[in-house]
Amino acid sequence: MSVEKARNNYIGKGCTRKNCAQSVSDAFKETFDLENEMIDSMESCGTGRAPGGVCGAYYAGKRIAERQDKQNALEFEKYFREQAGALECKTIRGLRKLPCVGCVEKSSEFLEKISKDRMVVDNNPARVLELARK
Repeated sequence: MSVEKARNNYIGKGCTRKNCAQSVSDAFKETFDLENEMIDSMESCGTGRAPGGVCGAYYAGKRIAERQDKQNALEFEKYFREQAGALECKTIRGLRKLPCVGCVEKSSEFLEKISKDRMVVDNNPARVLELARK
């Protein structure tokens, strides 16, 4: 559901069109209890303007993932690099492996997966203890 919302945010279907970073963060604001300030800060992170020139969809996804667990952020970086071929917007576009909307979708797919994992943990006290020991 959030993948579709992120895609629709990016293409402007049923809403005002957002950049890649805003599209991802806005789609997951309720799921991950994101503050409006974080979402607003993504306005300047589209079209290769995220810190270090990374993809805005990647940047938003990484910021959300690392709020949950540092390991999620590392897994997300590996996943995104495999899907897009790079992390930098300019390089991704040059490779033509994944279009911008595809970057939004891939970031969202990963976040959706960790949100489901989070729900399993929240409903399983033994899993919470297991993660706390790590």
